[in-house]
Amino acid sequence: MGQKTEGTGEGSLEAPTRHPLDWTGAAFYDEADLFKELERVYDICHGCRRCFSLCNAFPTLFDAIDESETMELDGVAREVYWEVVDHCYLCDMCYMTKCPYVPPHEWNVDFPHLMLRAKAVKFKRARTRLRDRLLTSTDTVGKLAGIPIVTRAVNAGNRSKTGRKLLQKALGVHPDAILPEYHGKTLRKFLAGPNEADKAAEPAGPTQGKVAVFTTCYGNYNEPQLGHDLIAVMQHNHIPVTLVDKEHCCGMPKLELGDLESVKAAKEANIPALAALVNDGWDIVAPVPSCVLMFKQELPLMFPDDPDVIKVRDAIFDPFEYLMLRHKYGKLNTDFKQPLGKIAYHVPCHLRVQNIGMKTRDFLQLVPETSIEPIERCSGHDGTYAVKQEFHETSMKICRPVVNRVERAAADYYSSDCPMAGHQIENGLKNDKAPTHPLSLVRLAYGI
Repeated sequence: MGQKTEGTGEGSLEAPTRHPLDWTGAAFYDEADLFKELERVYDICHGCRRCFSLCNAFPTLFDAIDESETMELDGVAREVYWEVVDHCYLCDMCYMTKCPYVPPHEWNVDFPHLMLRAKAVKFKRARTRLRDRLLTSTDTVGKLAGIPIVTRAVNAGNRSKTGRKLLQKALGVHPDAILPEYHGKTLRKFLAGPNEADKAAEPAGPTQGKVAVFTTCYGNYNEPQLGHDLIAVMQHNHIPVTLVDKEHCCGMPKLELGDLESVKAAKEANIPALAALVNDGWDIVAPVPSCVLMFKQELPLMFPDDPDVIKVRDAIFDPFEYLMLRHKYGKLNTDFKQPLGKIAYHVPCHLRVQNIGMKTRDFLQLVPETSIEPIERCSGHDGTYAVKQEFHETSMKICRPVVNRVERAAADYYSSDCPMAGHQIENGLKNDKAPTHPLSLVRLAYGI
C-alpha cells in the first residue's frame, strides 16, 4: 500500500498554489513511478473521503477499497486504478474546493494533475480508443461537418434513431446523449471581413477597451449564436470588436485525453496570434469557460517559461468578468429595456475554478426585476464524457442534483455559461425546454 508523506495530516490554511507540470521529463511517463504516486495519493484520498460527492472517480476508488478483502488500498486491483483515471474529467473542483492537502501542504496532493499524468501515460502507450481521439479532434471534425452537404447529413443522422444506433455501434456514442449541431455558415465565415480596429477604445482598469474574440471550436462550428451575442453585447457597450485572425482548438479536449503533444501543437498555433493582438492593445475574450481556463491556467502550468503564454494568460477574460470590470470603472451600459424574471443559473466547474467569483450572476442581477438562483454543482458533461456509451448514465446521475434544482426553481429561464452543460441539463429535464445562454439573456435585457 502506498505511504503518505510524513506530516501531521492536517489541512493547510494557506491559499492553494499550483506547481508547473513537468510533462517533458522522463519520469513523467515512467509507469512504475506513476503507480507509486497513484498509491500514495489514493491512500490519502481513502483516509479523507471529502470528495466522495464530486465526480465518479472517488466513489469508484472508495467502493473498490470497501469491497476488497483487506478494506485498504492494497486489496484493490491495478485495473481499478485506471478506472479511477477514466472517470476523472479534470474539472479541478477537488483541487480548488475540497482537498485539504493541496500545495503548500507538505503532502502535495494535486489529484487532477496526477490523473492528467496517468492519461498521458495511457496515451503515450497507445491505449487510447480511436473513438476518443476522434471526438477530441474538434477542428478536424468541425471543418468536415461544416461542409454544407455534410452538415445536413450529420445533423440528420444525429437526430435519427437509425443514425444514433450506427454511432453507438461504430463509435460507442450513447444514443440518449444530446449531440451538438453543426453549421455550414460558421461564425468565422459569417463574420469574415474588415474589423473595427480603427474605432476608439476606452481603457478602464485592467481592460484596454477593445476585444478580440477567440471564437472557440464550439462557438464557431456548433453554436455560432454565442459569438453573435457576445459581439452584440460588446458593441452595445461601445467596445470595438474583432475576431482572432487565425485560430485553432484551444487544446482542452486533447488535454483531457492526455495527448500533450497535440496540446503543444495547439499552443504553438494559437499563442503567437494571440500575443500579437495583446501587443497591439487588444484584450482577448472567449465565450466558453473551458477555453478561457486553458489559456489562464493549463498552458501557463505546462509552459511556465514562455513569456507569450504568460502575456496571453494576463490578457484573456471570461465575457462577464470583462463586463463587470468595465462596470467597476463606470464603463458598462446599464440601460436595460426588458426584465428577465427568475433565472436558474448553473455555474460551470471550469468557470468556478478561475477564482473570479460569480460575475455572470452579478451582471444579470443588474437587470431590473430579475432574480438569480445560482447552482454550484457539476453537470457531469465534460465535453466528451457524457456522450460516451460507458459513461453517459453516470454523467446523468452526476447532473441529477442540478436538474432537481432547476425543476424546483420553476424559473422563467435556466442558463449556464457552458453551452454543453446547458444541454446536459436539458437532457435531464426532458421537457423540451432548451437552455438560454447568459449572453443571449443579456441581449434580451438590452433589447438588441
